[in-house]
Amino acid sequence: MTYEAVIGLEIHAQLQAGTKIFCGCSTVFGAPPNTHVCPVCLGFPGVLPVLNRSAVDLGIRAALALGCRINETSIFARKNYFYPDLPKGYQISQYEQPLASAGSVSFAMPDGPRRVGITRVHLEEDAGKSLHEGFPDSDRTTYVDFNRAGVPLIEIVTEPDLRSAADAAEFFSRLRAILVWLDVNDGNMDEGSLRCDANVSVRPAGTAALGTKAEVKNLNSFRFLQKALEFEIERQRALVGDGIRVVQETRLFDVSTGTTVSMRSKEEAHDYRYFPEPDLPPVRVSAERLAAVRERMIELPDARRQRFVAAFGLPEYDAAQLTQSRHSADFFEATVTAGAPAKTASNWIRGELARVLNDTGRSMADPPVSPTRLAELLRLVEAGTISGAIAKTVFEKMVVSADSAEAIVRRDGLTQIDDEGAIIALIADVLTRNTDAVAGYRAGKTATFGFLVGQVMKAAGGKANPKRVTELLKQALA
Repeated sequence: MTYEAVIGLEIHAQLQAGTKIFCGCSTVFGAPPNTHVCPVCLGFPGVLPVLNRSAVDLGIRAALALGCRINETSIFARKNYFYPDLPKGYQISQYEQPLASAGSVSFAMPDGPRRVGITRVHLEEDAGKSLHEGFPDSDRTTYVDFNRAGVPLIEIVTEPDLRSAADAAEFFSRLRAILVWLDVNDGNMDEGSLRCDANVSVRPAGTAALGTKAEVKNLNSFRFLQKALEFEIERQRALVGDGIRVVQETRLFDVSTGTTVSMRSKEEAHDYRYFPEPDLPPVRVSAERLAAVRERMIELPDARRQRFVAAFGLPEYDAAQLTQSRHSADFFEATVTAGAPAKTASNWIRGELARVLNDTGRSMADPPVSPTRLAELLRLVEAGTISGAIAKTVFEKMVVSADSAEAIVRRDGLTQIDDEGAIIALIADVLTRNTDAVAGYRAGKTATFGFLVGQVMKAAGGKANPKRVTELLKQALA
């Protein structure tokens, strides 16, 4: 019998809201343990939470991008469970009435399109962090850092619409791109600001009933999500194929072995004993507030990619690469607006500029040249003032100075040689010094033509117009 996988994801994304969700404590990563804390986020008796307005607006922004319906009223609840890193003994989250619901995300895979439903987007606070290693007594003691307690999150819960580990990893990647694009989340999975839990079960192919699911917790990379699901799907298929019942439980992915291991039995909603949070009023999203958030929304990656193809005539591949980050897309569009040809700008941004960024450890958020300066350089190439090869030399000089491309070309005498007489003289000298190559070409060894072009360009210091060199060299060899 053939079994298919049924996968749903729960993605926790830290909101870039400036402070924690119910107090004014910092959310900056990497501070000394237990320094970004106060009586509110530590759950001291007698203190009251105050909702961070920016967190709500960021949650709405993300939900709109995912095609969700924003609920006019949402309610916070207490989710009761005890872990050492949960200082109140409960988590303030949303349950029956979330911030938003009923959305979807579509994306393409090599074998066809995919559509994943979004069940809900709700607001909640993060827990602290239990530290199990790195201390002299880690074999018998757990340390707790509460800096993360109270950090604002949205949880994005999908429908069980995914059918493979690869689809799940691609969806998670697309979701991250959207959240980072909108400045909702910083996308830093290594620091835990974006992480994923995966619910997975298997069932006989073609049937509608769901199998018993296992939840794989705290996956913080696309690769780990895919590998964890690949293992878990095969584990469950083997169990069901042997007539063994799958146990509903929470599992962890062991990176070192590539396997999932049991953590605890899976809680159900009733185990958490949800009830409305008495210290927080309902969140009411007025039509005016929703309109204000909509007005601040920016063009999403897929829409911008499609526009780059339609408006600038870019190949799909170029447009997809440029829209992987908003900074890249903005830089490209500004370069074209400043007068650079679209395809040339795309090639340079993805080529020379990307190489320099990689070599210097910088990013598109802090490029070494502005779009205007790059456009000026590319206009010089387009006008035939300098060759493409010389442009790379000029670009290297632009990276380490504030000089314009035109100033560098003028100062260093890099203007392209277009004078026919000068090029003919260079060709004559090269042919005189390379008689064997000339004889070979005339005997039918056409590969030597490229060698001769290279010799002429070398003699010209790379400044000769390559197109004129090719034309005039063919005439000289005829």
